[in-house]
Amino acid sequence: MKKDIILAGVGGQGILSIATVIGRAAVANGMYLKQAEVHGMSQRGGDVQSHLRISTEPICSDLIPEGKADLIISVEPMESLRYLPMLNADGWVITNNVPFKNVPDYPSDADLEKAMKSVKNMIAFNADQLAREIGSPRSANMVILGAAADKLGLPYEEFEKAVAAIFAAKGEDIVSANLKAMASGREQSQK
Repeated sequence: MKKDIILAGVGGQGILSIATVIGRAAVANGMYLKQAEVHGMSQRGGDVQSHLRISTEPICSDLIPEGKADLIISVEPMESLRYLPMLNADGWVITNNVPFKNVPDYPSDADLEKAMKSVKNMIAFNADQLAREIGSPRSANMVILGAAADKLGLPYEEFEKAVAAIFAAKGEDIVSANLKAMASGREQSQK
């Protein structure tokens, strides 16, 4: 099994936390892992992307070739669209559909919606709203991870274990909120 994943968003949205959870789950399943982080302005508001490759076989490069990504996982819709040339013909895009309008020439809502509808395999929904509904507005990234979980080829329980381990130092309430957010995203993607 091999999955090549592009993670995209803007600084402060928790893209690298998603990468950490997926990576930990993959390693716990005896898989190989390579990751390359490419930051624009990684402080809040700048674009952030990461190439994450997991496989049952050794991986030579940490960069995903154009047209070979199996998944684009994004917490910001324009950032998901920016990396469409990386996606393979049967690949999936899982994204929050709420824009983070951080540049003056951000596309109009109509243009953004039109571009998103042109993607063959897309799960797009308001992850911010789901995070607020469960009482954890800062966990939209875990909502998106939950929506992507079934496309990653790993047992869901491994994601739960990874979240528990990664956020343990922040306390049980934070662990619980992130697990709930992930479950909410998974449920949304299964509708």
